[in-house]
Amino acid sequence: MDETKGGDSPPIKADSFVYPDDPYGGEDPANAAPVEAPKPVERAIVPSAGGGSRKPPPPPPPPEDDPDDEGMVRMSFLGHLEELRSRIIRALMGFGLAFILCVGFAYPIWDIVSAPARAALQQLGIKDGHLVITEPMEGFSVIWVKVPFVVSLFVASPWVLYQIWAFIAPGLYKRERRWAVPFVLTTAGLFILGGSFAYFVAFRYGLAFLLGLGLPGGVVPFVTITSYFDLFTNVTLGVALVFELPLVIFFLTLLRMASPRWLLKHSRYAILVIVIIAAVVTPTPDVFNLMLFAVPMVALYFLGILASFILVYRREGKRFPWTKILLVLAVILLLAAAGVFLAIYQFHFHTVRHWPFLAR
Repeated sequence: MDETKGGDSPPIKADSFVYPDDPYGGEDPANAAPVEAPKPVERAIVPSAGGGSRKPPPPPPPPEDDPDDEGMVRMSFLGHLEELRSRIIRALMGFGLAFILCVGFAYPIWDIVSAPARAALQQLGIKDGHLVITEPMEGFSVIWVKVPFVVSLFVASPWVLYQIWAFIAPGLYKRERRWAVPFVLTTAGLFILGGSFAYFVAFRYGLAFLLGLGLPGGVVPFVTITSYFDLFTNVTLGVALVFELPLVIFFLTLLRMASPRWLLKHSRYAILVIVIIAAVVTPTPDVFNLMLFAVPMVALYFLGILASFILVYRREGKRFPWTKILLVLAVILLLAAAGVFLAIYQFHFHTVRHWPFLAR
């Protein structure tokens, strides 16, 4: 009997049964390549309505150091106060040493300070003219205290200005701290130059005019050292501060509060204001003494504009036209020389050793 017909079929193994949709294609599982388990996917933690945490973002990379910040000092508010206290003490110590030095030369300094009064009195024909005192303490307070104090302001000005700059410098960039020496020298130099101009030029001629006003009416000048010193201090310190005008204009341009082109465009108004200020400051009403104050102030104003132009050209990376400036200065000097030549040979002036260096 045929086993294929009507007989029992051989048993079918479960391992050999093939499904129609079997993805493995009927391969033996024992010989199939092992299947790797899928990797778990990280899911961002989203905060739920009831509160939760979110994975913080990575910190930003540290900023690169700015080379301009090198040397900048960062300190607290109390640290700034301590630094300010230290600089004030050092400035006062320098001023105190200058005051002690001036007190040691009180009488020679007083001779220098009172020289314009004696010269003015002799110019008015008052021989052996002297200043007087009306109170017992007047001589001590003026000669030994007030005069050394005012002179110490000029002597100690470079040191005091250096302490001011040393307090500001730690908060400036490295390229800005290079201005320390020009700042101190320029500020102190203009202050001392203004005081010298007031002493040698403005004060001498103004005092001679004031003391001579009463002579036609039979009034003899009788000047106390207190009134003389008050006038001397007002004129000297006032002119010294006015000579800081170029520095003020330069810093206004540095802070972008003014531009040199705008200052030059409105220079006529500035000249008018300068003449009015000179008329108020000048101790005499005559035009000659008015011009003694006004002309240097106008020159300082245009000097400040020149410094502002140099700053702007350097800030914009341009080259300053020095050739044109030198040409203009040469023309001005030639005109001045021509005026002096005409004054000497045409109008018969002669040179003298004091201001204005020409006399008839």
